[in-house]
Amino acid sequence: MAETDPRNLLSELIARTTAAGADAADAMLVESTSLSLSQRLRQPERLERSESTDLGLRVFIGHRMAIASTADLRPSGLDELVERALAMARAVPEDPYCGLAPPEMLATDWPDLDLFDPGEPSADTLVARARKAEGAALDMPGITNSDGAEAGWSRMQVTLAATNGFVGRYGRTANQLSVAVIAGESGQMEVDYDFTAAVHEADLEDAEIVGRRAGERAVRRLGGRKIATARMPVVFDPRLSNSLLRHLAGAISGPAIARGTSFLKTKLESAIFAPAVTIIDEPRLPRGLRSRPFDGEGVASHRQPVVAEGTLTRWLLDLRSARQLGLASTGHATRGPGSPPSPAPSNLFMEPGPQSPQELIADIDTGFYVTALMGMGVNQVTGDYSRGASGFRIENGEIGPPVNEVTIAGNLLDMFRTLVAANDLVFKTGIDAPTVRIDGMTVAGT
Repeated sequence: MAETDPRNLLSELIARTTAAGADAADAMLVESTSLSLSQRLRQPERLERSESTDLGLRVFIGHRMAIASTADLRPSGLDELVERALAMARAVPEDPYCGLAPPEMLATDWPDLDLFDPGEPSADTLVARARKAEGAALDMPGITNSDGAEAGWSRMQVTLAATNGFVGRYGRTANQLSVAVIAGESGQMEVDYDFTAAVHEADLEDAEIVGRRAGERAVRRLGGRKIATARMPVVFDPRLSNSLLRHLAGAISGPAIARGTSFLKTKLESAIFAPAVTIIDEPRLPRGLRSRPFDGEGVASHRQPVVAEGTLTRWLLDLRSARQLGLASTGHATRGPGSPPSPAPSNLFMEPGPQSPQELIADIDTGFYVTALMGMGVNQVTGDYSRGASGFRIENGEIGPPVNEVTIAGNLLDMFRTLVAANDLVFKTGIDAPTVRIDGMTVAGT
């Protein structure tokens, strides 16, 4: 690989594939390197480094499609890959919706998104980072044990080429640090965590701050009690409010709409949030954790409002689901070398509102501030929502004592309609929302 430009390698591979009988083809090469370290109670437990090169070939014979992948880039390995992919394509049923993008939809140029940090941290750097974070957490009064700290780094180069003329390549790096600790008091134990993630190492939060926040959060949860069952406003901490965006993304995914298995299947161009709510998908956010200059089918990516002033404006589509719906791809295809494309958001975020989190809860006499969710009780067909939760009681406009072992329930359509966003948006995971308030949810406790 050091002697061969991956773009040339893929172009030669798809030319060989069409010469062998394919009507069309594309190929994806992913070269990745990662380094990770975990420790617990101030002692390193695991240090791993991995390197991999994966090549995927997708071939089309008429309306038949097949995908094969390999890690063997020798000429004999590539010959076997072509032969295997073509044999599979001849054997599978026809799919009237498969196929490559037309040339007019392809990305032809894109800006530098600053997704590649050329530096590679040493193992000693990761050890020191994890040690600093866990140490700061363990030094907090009330912390009695640790679930461990993890520090990691990865680098990936993605190259895509196709017979429709597309050739593209980009690199990205990722840095992560997380720590989880346990607080104990009178036989009760509570665990909480904190983390930081960034494309560039320089953008990571200080490890000591991350550790201190994890410790503070665990200690604050001690003494939790159930609360009486009632309907009340529920406020989602920013660490959890992005889960609502994930549910939205799943409900507007093209395959779910095409199958009719989404509670939003009839809501395109309808108001599903309050007019103050706007949700953006931004694949070209500089240093964005989920940024990409083009999608997994070479289609041009661009900033798009998913919800504009409360109105649902589009589905998330790859080429196949777009054709099923009689629409055009929105440039949301994602894929790995050995898997077919499927739509997924890039940097999806809810724009902040005008109020601070304190102002958002100031008029709540009795409410619930959620800091942890358990279970996956969300029905994407009906929108019914029911999840175990813990957090803090809201009393007279202030966050009060800890609460645990309760369930919050509602329907996502009703929850979206009453959702109000605060002004504390931080880009932390790639799918992000500020603190949000949802009135009228059922909190089931005692």
